[in-house]
Amino acid sequence: MAAAVARGVSVPELPRLLARDPYLAPFAPDFQRRYTLFHDLLKNIEENEGGLDKFSKSYKTFGVNQLVDGGLYCKEWAPGAEAVFLTGDFNGWNPFSHPYKKMDYGKWELIIPPGQDGFSPVPHGSKLKVVIRSKNGEILYRISPWAKYVARIDTNVNYDWIHWDPPLPYLRKHPQPKKPKSLRIYESHVGIASPEGKVASYKNFTYNMLPKIKDLGYNCVQLMAIMEHAYYASFGYQITSFFAASSRYGTPDDLKELIDIAHSLGITVLLDVVHSHASNNSEDGLNKFDGTDSCFFHSGPRGTHNLWDSRLFDYSNWEVLRFLLSNLRWWIEEYGFDGFRFDGVTSMLYHNHGIGTGFSGDYHEYFGLHVDEDALVYLIMANHMIHLFHPESITVAEDVSGMPALCCPIAQGGGGFDYRLAMAIPDKWIQIIKELKDEDWNMGNIVHTLTNRRYEEKYIAYAESHDQALVGDKTLAFRLMDAEMYTNMSVLSPLTPIIDRGIQLHKMIRLITHALGGEGYLNFMGNEFGHPEWLDFPRKGNNESYHYARRQFHLADDHILRYRFLNAFDRDMNKLEERFGWLASPPAFVTENHESNKVIIFERANLIFIFNFHPSKSYTEYRVGAETPGKYPFVNFYDLA
Repeated sequence: MAAAVARGVSVPELPRLLARDPYLAPFAPDFQRRYTLFHDLLKNIEENEGGLDKFSKSYKTFGVNQLVDGGLYCKEWAPGAEAVFLTGDFNGWNPFSHPYKKMDYGKWELIIPPGQDGFSPVPHGSKLKVVIRSKNGEILYRISPWAKYVARIDTNVNYDWIHWDPPLPYLRKHPQPKKPKSLRIYESHVGIASPEGKVASYKNFTYNMLPKIKDLGYNCVQLMAIMEHAYYASFGYQITSFFAASSRYGTPDDLKELIDIAHSLGITVLLDVVHSHASNNSEDGLNKFDGTDSCFFHSGPRGTHNLWDSRLFDYSNWEVLRFLLSNLRWWIEEYGFDGFRFDGVTSMLYHNHGIGTGFSGDYHEYFGLHVDEDALVYLIMANHMIHLFHPESITVAEDVSGMPALCCPIAQGGGGFDYRLAMAIPDKWIQIIKELKDEDWNMGNIVHTLTNRRYEEKYIAYAESHDQALVGDKTLAFRLMDAEMYTNMSVLSPLTPIIDRGIQLHKMIRLITHALGGEGYLNFMGNEFGHPEWLDFPRKGNNESYHYARRQFHLADDHILRYRFLNAFDRDMNKLEERFGWLASPPAFVTENHESNKVIIFERANLIFIFNFHPSKSYTEYRVGAETPGKYPFVNFYDLA
């Protein structure tokens, strides 16, 4: 690295970043080193792989792919293997009849000629396995890391690799929407998108959920748990097959249709992509694919995440970069995704994975030997590639550390992300509701949390996400109203003080977060109407119950339940943003945060927002200062919905 910096590859627009934040000036060498590492990697790819475009489309050559003559070309990277074979239904499960030829750099290839009828020798829907003979002579049956479809058949514990090559594949009918100026995200999980106690389907989401999302005024869907994961209760964060869309919800074509229909409604679709770690499954995962612990991952303790019990990628490895970059291209180009929310970015950025670290904002926390610059350079390369080949795509970083410039352009020395999640906001709301009486809410602290973001880096604000809905935690609505949600949400019963307070604070918290907290907004499915209870996936600890692994959308549709008021308010809030575009406007100008009056006032997008958080006082003829003089029509959000 020192040699790279000595060469002095300049960061084209670094002066602009340092002018915006002079406190970063002492770390200019770090930005230069990181940019140089990215520059050198890109140059090596261009010189040795025929360009980034070809390199990041390696899914067209790795795994099993059909040749123009009907035959198959098979290729794997298994550096620790002594021999590699392909077996399956097509050869009667003979483990050694189809050997791969050894190539350089741990790669193996196999060409299977077409059948006598000129068609593929491996029929669509048939099972396959890669057979690995390890260096110690062990015979291992593995799923290709590049497998495009895997499924759990009948009562099998492990997933099977199924060759997916339908004679009439789904063809997209609708163009990709333009990148939204104001991003309003509906965070979703296909499997729980139904009130029924079962795993819901892609079809259900397409025809029942997308119209709801459109009606609520969201213009973006973020899909969780799409990349195949053997353990359903992992919420989709323990990936076993990176190129396979989860078969528990339906077929790959069903997912393609979902995205296509979303596009027809003007809805952008993001994939919650997990490149921060992988499941430690070996029978149906990446772990020990070639019989060693170093294929795709760091060997030894560095290759294991102690809290997640999962494997950690070696981002310095050429073939790992090929695999992960190609994975991103695959989801965009094969399925039509419009971008990604990168999960676990904090874990990637630091050698300690952020475990036990309370980031104070001291800039020394973000520079130095404790930063995993191999992972950081991978993220920079991923953003460069995505935006180079798909300029309309969106990337979002889930980073709790606050790494400076993560969402600045790469030319400035930044990470190249479009947005980052404002992860301090939901934590602050939970702390306030959990620990403070209404009269002790600190207006200055609320304003600081909602506005404390880096200038010219865009943030996705949210009052709560899926994290707060999981078992062991509580949603905002449940914290505010708790047990009374079971008995007093009917309009036929008296409006109790707890329900009245809970509904109004739920509205106010979401609106002030939406309007003041960032340049985008996110809501987890069901929370828009104050979904009761929590999320808990089927597991041994709950007798494999689906009771809490569902979303009860019928509650918001029932006209005798007060959930519909919250649902309607959420719709009105999004529609008002759509009309005035405050998320795409410059940050708000806060004119008042009055502690004794419990009032917060700010201006954004030619609107004046006035929030009265006082538990018992209302005000008449309240004087409000305005940066821009003029007449302002009055909208009382309390009365909406």
